Amino acid sequence: MAKFILAIDQGTTGSTVALMDHKGKLRCSVNFEFPQIYPKPGWVEHRPADIWASVEKCIGAIFRKKICKPSDIIAIGITNQRETSLLWDRKDGEALNNAIVWQCRRTTDFCESLKSAGHEKLVKRKSGLVLDPYFSASKFRWLLQNTKGISKLLKSGRVAAGTIDSYLIWKLSGGETHVSDVSNASRTSLMNIKTGKWDKQLLDLFEIPVDILPDISPSSGVIAHTRGVKGLPDGIPIAGVAGDQQSALFGQACFLSGEAKCTFGTGSFILMNTGSKLVHSNSGLLTTVAWQLGDKGKTVYALEGGAFVCGAAVQWLRDGLKLIKNAPDIEALAATVVDHDGVEFVPALTGLGAPHWAPEARGVLAGLTRGTQRGHIARATLDAMALQNTDILAAMEKDLGKRMKPLRVDGGAAANNLLMQIQADVLGRKLIRPHLVETTVAGACYLAGLGVGLWQSPAELREIWRVEREFKVEMRVGTRINRLASWRKALDRTLL
Repeated sequence: MAKFILAIDQGTTGSTVALMDHKGKLRCSVNFEFPQIYPKPGWVEHRPADIWASVEKCIGAIFRKKICKPSDIIAIGITNQRETSLLWDRKDGEALNNAIVWQCRRTTDFCESLKSAGHEKLVKRKSGLVLDPYFSASKFRWLLQNTKGISKLLKSGRVAAGTIDSYLIWKLSGGETHVSDVSNASRTSLMNIKTGKWDKQLLDLFEIPVDILPDISPSSGVIAHTRGVKGLPDGIPIAGVAGDQQSALFGQACFLSGEAKCTFGTGSFILMNTGSKLVHSNSGLLTTVAWQLGDKGKTVYALEGGAFVCGAAVQWLRDGLKLIKNAPDIEALAATVVDHDGVEFVPALTGLGAPHWAPEARGVLAGLTRGTQRGHIARATLDAMALQNTDILAAMEKDLGKRMKPLRVDGGAAANNLLMQIQADVLGRKLIRPHLVETTVAGACYLAGLGVGLWQSPAELREIWRVEREFKVEMRVGTRINRLASWRKALDRTLL
């Protein structure tokens, strides 16, 4: 009898459901988008009902492909947009407000007030994170202070808070289980990264009552079962959960210290496995939990750096400047010129993330001349996507104290061969693109499969993971030095 794992990948712009067979082959996937809500400049929201509806729609569509029957599913894996935060009513499961998306900057002033009061060292030491509106704690606080009727609901114990993973588990289990895995909990600024538990000092600082938060579970192992989900039988174990970037790290088989991956999506996110060693960054990076396998498994940590705008810069060229009709067109347009010809684009369209953490920074397009063509702007955009990542990876090597292994790449923009070559050149490291580029989905499936004993260890998964193409460094050292110097001059203008 065939055995399948169903993965739910709940992302920023849409939800994907995929099927992986017992041999680790991704058999099919479906995706449905949902609306983005922008109430004010810098604010981003999602309607939780839209998120759940998109997941239900995907589940229905995946079985219409007739790859397998719902009864063939032996486990469910979940991966999700991470810091996005919401509150819902335990009684009926209805959201109490729109979810605040990870990109949202509405809590910038509050985070700055905590910095001014000298609290950033405490937050970083305990949570591994910097004080920034990116993370969940300040979002939860805003929701608690701005949701109608919240006081009465709090007193009656009806308020549940969580990131998207915990919301999906609640819905999938018919309201029986309120839990978040350790990788997602590590992104809230409320979990003590050493103990893996909610921290009283952090809870008090952000004014979050602990009883509204989910229990914290390992990333692999049975944590809930389906109940009352349209299109699925009751009793399927939910056995793998991880935030999207940690899931991609696992899906890239980066199981050893020093192995790193870069996911090219809306933003670009780089994680480097540091093993059981908790490395506190002195270079503007984040310390995060990568995963924990089972109740008795050791916690694996990672260093992380993210650029808020990566693929979103290409979308801006398409939708804002109308330079291209479709996002993939940027590769051909950028290839019409030899290089950037002095044009620099710093895509700080929603501030700058690691290693700068400048939420008020704004984008810069510089070096324009009468000879500047559309191709130069396209090339400068690809360069910027790669150069942001180079800054992050240089900081990682500095923190870890050793040279990184070849960088594994994934995500939609990893299909852009020109971008991958530029990344290898400006980084000065070989890039490896896997055969299965849907690594976020793969990670969720692998964690769930381990959780129900389909696979016995990560070593088995390394046999499944295969290389599709390598990109070797072609740029000369002197050229790379000059390219980085030009980029940093443009970056300095952004940070003024």
